[in-house]
Amino acid sequence: MARWLQQCPHCGYAAPDIGRAHPAAAETVAAAPFRALIADTSHPPLARRFLAWAHVLEETGALHAAAEATLHAAWVADDMNRPDLATAWRRDAVALWRAGPALDAEQTVRVIDALRRTEGWQDAATTAEALAASAPEEAVAQVVALERRLIGEQDSGRHTLASALPPPARRPHVAHQKIGRSRGEGFWARLRRMLRGD
Repeated sequence: MARWLQQCPHCGYAAPDIGRAHPAAAETVAAAPFRALIADTSHPPLARRFLAWAHVLEETGALHAAAEATLHAAWVADDMNRPDLATAWRRDAVALWRAGPALDAEQTVRVIDALRRTEGWQDAATTAEALAASAPEEAVAQVVALERRLIGEQDSGRHTLASALPPPARRPHVAHQKIGRSRGEGFWARLRRMLRGD
């Protein structure tokens, strides 16, 4: 994750490629809220980098991308054993997703998982029920079924994406790889990234 974003050592601007800044980035980076964010030493430095990028994205109207970057900050907090920050940033990510355009099924799965991880049981259950009722594709339905089970058990822990897959009759790893290959980068690969299959 430390290589996902670059950050300017002078102004603090963070992005996947700081050589190609968003046109509105200069104004955002110069503003007091951004300056306060990057100066907040109570947050881990890598998390601040993701939050800096999320702030720029939010200010430029890319709310779903800002939600993703905020979720990445939560992952950093997870890794640093800071559940307080991880919870706050997952809630912020959910708010950003919901403030943007209509969510697709994959984004809704991210919301459900973030709500479950923050113990927002009722909201997570309602969102999962609505997605399940929309007759999503089978891969989404399997992940939603796992999320619903975990919500019912009030399990807010990390879980691998593999735990949502039904075990094939033979050679499970080969079968799972075939699913990923048949769809190219596809749904499973994107879900692995978004739910951080660790």
